[in-house]
Amino acid sequence: MGQAGALLSNRIFLFSFVLLLASCTNKTPEQTPAGNTETSPKQVRAQAPEFNADSAFQYVKDQVDFGPRVPNTKAHEQCAGFLEKKLKSLGMSVTVQQGNVVNYAGKTLKIKNIMGSFHPANTSRIILFSHWDSRHIADMDSVRKNEPIDGANDGASGVGVILEIARQLQKVSPAIGVDVLFLDAEDTGEPNDMPREQHKEDSWCLGTQYWTKNMPRNYRPRFGILLDMVGAKNPVFPMEGGSMQYAGDVVKKVWATAGDLGFSNLFVYTECPTLTDDHAYINRDAGIPTIDIVDYNPATRDFGSYHHKHSDNINLIDRNTLKAVGQILLQVIYDEPN
Repeated sequence: MGQAGALLSNRIFLFSFVLLLASCTNKTPEQTPAGNTETSPKQVRAQAPEFNADSAFQYVKDQVDFGPRVPNTKAHEQCAGFLEKKLKSLGMSVTVQQGNVVNYAGKTLKIKNIMGSFHPANTSRIILFSHWDSRHIADMDSVRKNEPIDGANDGASGVGVILEIARQLQKVSPAIGVDVLFLDAEDTGEPNDMPREQHKEDSWCLGTQYWTKNMPRNYRPRFGILLDMVGAKNPVFPMEGGSMQYAGDVVKKVWATAGDLGFSNLFVYTECPTLTDDHAYINRDAGIPTIDIVDYNPATRDFGSYHHKHSDNINLIDRNTLKAVGQILLQVIYDEPN
């Protein structure tokens, strides 16, 4: 081989080596939903109990059967008694925080925040939240706008999932302590068509605002998870902006668990704007890093078609959605070390 051939051969070899090097250094990692990358191996999961969607559905129905759970009504009082009694029957230590709050119209509302604790002596704790009241008006509907709604999804679904989780905790103890808190007067905010000049700040989440001002002394769980509208068919659970700001690591933990369990079609790797919900006050005022699992479509920038309408009734609730959310949370709980 002459000198020219040797030079050409060397150049071909060098070019091939560069291509090989580039193919190694620019290798695309395994893709997760919406273009997120995941290079680390899947976590070895603890053995979590099986979430029973039929049981959760019944808990949702039990609440709806009382009628709209609007503060200062008989249905509200009856449902509060049911929730307190149910948590006690599931082996939890229960406290009921009673108080008065004033809504946007200047009306005083009698509220009850209902808290249950599993293994209260364990200092390593997490907390699950959901509001249990329902909307006093159907302000997003075209009919009967001034009548209250059932709130099967917006309120009762989160409570139903948490009650079933509590039932499973009684069967198989996790390594950590778990608290649940059913928050009142979340859905008492201003009507959708109220003129802007009459707008009052913080007219929503009144029970949460009361709790953060009167919460148990020195209460510092590791993190919190809020459930809101977690029972409709084909929901979209995005990575909510406030959750990412205050508890991004918890969001990633829950969404990774959802992916491992096969529910990444529901728990999407898409961020949405910060939403006004109970977790906003828990993060800001209570200092508990808390995420919001909420049905909100970032593409259309709205909640479901049922939102604040009479169609938010028991017929809206889908057992498959309850199952997905409940199983993910059980797995998160049982994965958490003491």
